[in-house]
Parts: sequence; C-alpha cells; structure tokens
Amino acid sequence: MENGTHIPHEENPVAAEASAGLPGEPPNLAAAVQPSYVRTVFLGPEGLRPGWGFAFYVAMFYVLQFVITRWVGSLDLGANGLWSMMLAEFGLFVAAAVPSLILARVERRPWRSYGLPGRKAFGKLFWIGALWGFASVSLLLVAMYDLRLFSFGHLAIHGARIVRFALFWALFFLLVGFFEEFLLRGYSQFTLTRATGFWPAAIFLSCIFGLIHSQNAGEQWPGLLAAAAIGFFFCLTLQRTGTLWFAIGFHAAWDWGETFLYSVPDSGTVFPGHLLKTSFHGPRWLTGGIVGPEGSVLCFVVIGVVWMVFARVYPDVKYATDLGHPSLKVD
Repeated sequence: MENGTHIPHEENPVAAEASAGLPGEPPNLAAAVQPSYVRTVFLGPEGLRPGWGFAFYVAMFYVLQFVITRWVGSLDLGANGLWSMMLAEFGLFVAAAVPSLILARVERRPWRSYGLPGRKAFGKLFWIGALWGFASVSLLLVAMYDLRLFSFGHLAIHGARIVRFALFWALFFLLVGFFEEFLLRGYSQFTLTRATGFWPAAIFLSCIFGLIHSQNAGEQWPGLLAAAAIGFFFCLTLQRTGTLWFAIGFHAAWDWGETFLYSVPDSGTVFPGHLLKTSFHGPRWLTGGIVGPEGSVLCFVVIGVVWMVFARVYPDVKYATDLGHPSLKVD
C-alpha cells in the first residue's frame, strides 16, 4: 500500500467477510451432497441404468448356466438322456430367473413386471396361447400334407408309451417355453425397452433368439430366420397381452405338436419317443429338409397369417416398463 503498511489477508476483516460469505448465510455444502462418481455411472433417475442391468443379468445367467449344466452332466439319469434333458431345461430356467429376482430387489421393482405375474399363472391367456400354437403348427403341417409334401406314415410307439411320451414332451416343452421366453422376453425385454423402446429391443432380442438355435445340430439359415420371426411374433403377444403367458403356451404347444404329435424335426433335431414315422417329399425350400417345417417357406406364410389375425384380435397395447402406467395390467 502507499503508506507502506500491509494488512495480511487473513487479518483483513473485509477480505475475510468476502471469502466466508455474507453474515448469517449457510455454508455451501453442494460439494458434500453430490453423488459419487460410481453412483452416477451405475444409477440414473429410475435406478440401475438399463445397460448395466442387462450386462449384469447376462453375466449372472452365464455363470449359473455353466454351473448347472456341469452339474447335470455329472449325474447319471438313464442311458437315453431324456431325464437329463428335462433337468437341464429346468436348470436353465432357474439360471434365467434367479438373476432377475436379484435385480428386481436392486431396482426395487416387483418381479411380476418382467412378464410372469403369478396371479395369471396357467390362466386363460396360457391356454389360449397353447390353442393358437397347436393350431398354427397344425395349419403348417396340414398345408404341407395337402400339397403332397408330407406324409403322416404310421405309429412309431404303442400302448401306454404313447401316454407316457405325450406327457413327458408336454412337460419338457413347457420348461423350454418358460426358459426361452423369460430369458429373451422377460427381464431382457423389459430392461432394453427402458433404454431403446419396445420394438428396437424386440428386433435385437429376436435376432439373438434366432442365433441361439444355431447350436442345434441340423439347424440351417432358413430355420434360424424362422426362429427369429417366431420370436418377433412372441414380442407382439407380449406387447398386446402385457405378459408372457400367451407366448409360453404358444411356444410349448408348437414344439409339442412338432416333436411328438407330427413327429417332424424341430429346429433340425429329431427327438426319440415321437408318435409317428413321418416323411417329407419335395424340394427343401418347401419341406424344410433336415431342419423340419421351420425351414420351409410355408412357415413364414403361417407366421404372417398368425401375426395379422392376432393383431386384429388383440389390438390394444398392455405392456409398459412403468408399473404406474395405466396400460400395464399384470395384477
């Protein structure tokens, strides 16, 4: 200063008042209440961010799947392996369901919001779906029969074995329906819908559904496309009914009719214990060849017809990712 006298900053009352704020003003605690970086990365306004939720779900599923399949493989449940297949399918559904139960608690959502409300278990939608599934696969095989592409042949099993195998395959494909529908159209569809919207998520997961079938030993690209198309139809049923029960009934009945009753290859696989000794005649693009009816161009025609009829019968959207949404009727 001009007079040579210097007042240190901390002893200057004016500077001290300016740095501390006005008298009586509360201290600025904004920095103390800011969320941590980790919380910001993983959590959003609606809880766990969809991308992380989906990633955690997939990771947990693959770990559980690995453990369960190894455990089932270590068991001796008979030489034909059918009961091992049954137990493995049940285990796969458990591997798909358990991570969603954990994430439902993390996200503070009721588990029924992922498409399987308990109060509608095996109710009207399930049985209507089963009827649609059986009618659809029957329409496909009857059309092939009328075009002289398919022959019913004769009985392959007799007596009480018919009843035993009919029940076995009904239970087995019910488990298949639970596993595949919940894995790809349960938690996964719900979470990706929050991120991208319903139909982009449906397209992505339907493509995954088709690719999963490439693991089957006789599967070929027409069958993969058909599986993806059927999966996309199942997404429509989820959107219009609000639950997975219709799709599970449809899925189980389609596979049961294909494998047991009509005794044709199911996604390239011929299972033992089928009812008939059937045969195909004609070009592969019409019969499906070793893939079975799902590899036939006629399968796409049937899927298109079923899609249009279903959309007219069920015109209202009842699926939402917000339980407060008036259109989500899952109770």
